[in-house]
Amino acid sequence: MTRREASIPQNTPGITAEDRTALTDSLRRLLADRSSESDVRRAMETPSGYDPALWKELADMGIAGLIVEETYGGVGAGPMELELVTEETGAALLCAPLMSTVLAAGLLQALGDEDAKRRLLPEIAKGARIATVALAGARGGWTREDVAVAATRANGGWRLDGTASFVTDGQSADVILVAARAGDEIGIFGAERGAAGLSVKPLPTFDHTLRLADLAFAGAPAVRLGGGEAWPAIEQALDLARVALAGEQAGGAKRALEITVDYAKTRAQFGRLIGSFQAIKHMAANLLLESESAISAARAAAKALADGAPNVKAQISLAAFACADAYIQVTADAVQMHGGIAFTWAHPAHLYLRRARADAQLFGAPAHYRERFLAELGA
Repeated sequence: MTRREASIPQNTPGITAEDRTALTDSLRRLLADRSSESDVRRAMETPSGYDPALWKELADMGIAGLIVEETYGGVGAGPMELELVTEETGAALLCAPLMSTVLAAGLLQALGDEDAKRRLLPEIAKGARIATVALAGARGGWTREDVAVAATRANGGWRLDGTASFVTDGQSADVILVAARAGDEIGIFGAERGAAGLSVKPLPTFDHTLRLADLAFAGAPAVRLGGGEAWPAIEQALDLARVALAGEQAGGAKRALEITVDYAKTRAQFGRLIGSFQAIKHMAANLLLESESAISAARAAAKALADGAPNVKAQISLAAFACADAYIQVTADAVQMHGGIAFTWAHPAHLYLRRARADAQLFGAPAHYRERFLAELGA
């Protein structure tokens, strides 16, 4: 057993370490074959930002429905399996609506609306429909205070007004779960792509593998999902997405370090391999600590969430800022250690750096999670 396999958590009910190893091995092989650097570069320049054929293959493997209950066509896995999967997808710089799917499927299940689950989850699990969550406001925050869409009753239904910003895969999503203010409550409302009163504005992104959009609602018809205050369900879904993102960051940092170490073993300057230079050795050692610490933080957060641990919020906050910081540090130093070649468009180092910078802001900035972590420690 390798050190990587030995560190995999062992106690997700009904799923063994062998199951996890088989899943990640199969996924790694598929991504090696279908998500190479050239595949990533090709997919990231398409309007949708991903390869629908690959997404279908991933769905057939169970990745799209990984956290979806078996009753609705999913695998029924938990946070620990999800985190291991996103380590692999992060290492491969996968271009796919995986984070959007995790957030949307997690939210639908947390809401407990059986009709909505029956209607939407099977198609999401099959990869037949892309779902996302519209929550953040113009500041890019993912808190209750940032919800900027309002919902009002009209003609026996609901209408949405306002703008949700930085919606992941917003221009590709078939199903949009919108967080909106309904009086004093935050509710979740289902809207469809192409609905009257809905306009989509794709946003430029530093990371070309990421698709974001502003969704503007002007009297757009919607259906309320669940009942009463929805913010607790939103937080449950966000915690799952935070764990998934931490796994992606940890996996990306590990792969960026591997690429850099391989380069240092083969690149010669002044008649010596650069890996023999003391400065490079010290940088590599520091980055190994960053990478291993990120993996530990992400897996610990996943285990805490799976176990319902008392300190789960603190663990997730810790992973959110620690993995973001580690990914940025590793990729920035990887560019430096490569030298001038890493600044060229043709080299993959900048792709990882761009993903690291974008991921660090995706569900809230590291500074936000540091403050949340300290607050939870003092609670």
